[in-house]
Amino acid sequence: VYKRQGQANLKCMALLDEANTSTYGHPVPTTVPLKVEKGPFIVVTGHDFLDLKQLLEQTEGKGINIYTHGEMLPAHAYPELKKHAHLKGNYGTAWQNQQKEFDALPAPILFTTNCLMIPKDSYRDRVFTTGVVGFPDIASIDEKDGKKDFTPVIEKALELGGWQEDRQFTGINGGKEVTTGFARNTVLGVADKVIEGVKSGAIKRFFLVGGCDGARPGRNYYTEFVKQTPEDSVVLTLACGKYRFNDLDLGNIGGIPRLLDMGQCNDAYSAIQVAVALAEAFKCGVNDLPLSMVLSWYEQKAVCILLTLLSLGIKNMYLGPTLPAFLSENVLNVLVEKFNIKPVTTPEMDMAEMLG
Repeated sequence: VYKRQGQANLKCMALLDEANTSTYGHPVPTTVPLKVEKGPFIVVTGHDFLDLKQLLEQTEGKGINIYTHGEMLPAHAYPELKKHAHLKGNYGTAWQNQQKEFDALPAPILFTTNCLMIPKDSYRDRVFTTGVVGFPDIASIDEKDGKKDFTPVIEKALELGGWQEDRQFTGINGGKEVTTGFARNTVLGVADKVIEGVKSGAIKRFFLVGGCDGARPGRNYYTEFVKQTPEDSVVLTLACGKYRFNDLDLGNIGGIPRLLDMGQCNDAYSAIQVAVALAEAFKCGVNDLPLSMVLSWYEQKAVCILLTLLSLGIKNMYLGPTLPAFLSENVLNVLVEKFNIKPVTTPEMDMAEMLG
């Protein structure tokens, strides 16, 4: 059953990857500032690039800047989206911080597909939803004849006016910018450098640290883990869990950044393609690569991605900070015996085990 479900999800991720790249181009490495410039602006959160594209087109020349939030961050790397000069930067950190970060925000927030927490009264009047997202008494932008009219969002942005001066924000660790756009096309484009780095010993290990984020205690495990990765290792990351550490400066190896943001959760497809390509280059199986996978668990679409990895026969994954609630003792035993899945312990202990 897990093979059928996992392979079906892999096909879905491949189709979505094709839809995104054929429409908006292949992502390219992009540095994204965490500063919000003075004047009217709109914050867009979620995954739907088409919503963002239509909003960018409708705000062109209106003196309104657009900022991404949450899983919309990777949009900055797509050529057909980044060509809009008023797509300025990223605001806020992980989705579960929205009630604090949106409190009294002088701008509207458009939720496309992201997790919407109960809006506080301080910003309820400036929340707009679209698509599958909705909430009682919150304005919804519906589709008509294949398009969405974001006029109410635009009018609200002009009414609120934004801040009177530029404001510099930071990531969770104090960084003032983040990078994104290291999807499969970019990484495989420098595959020769990566392979040479491994052969020369400059790169000794890859860590895929991805998954979802949440407010539960223990999520700082991933920050500490990434901080402890050796200087001769590369960290691949994706999904919203990266907000724990994506503003860290880990340096580079031979011009290749040590921290590579591959995109949204569905961009696990990119990570899989990179792993398969490396395995083919070294004429070995994925499980034989110097690759460790550490997944931050939050029971949503992460289920599908886990099933996809299992369907590909990938073993030795670490899950945390707690195991999925639906795992019965019998199912867990099968996963441990067949795939050697392990719950995370401490960054120090897990790192030592992975490095052998």
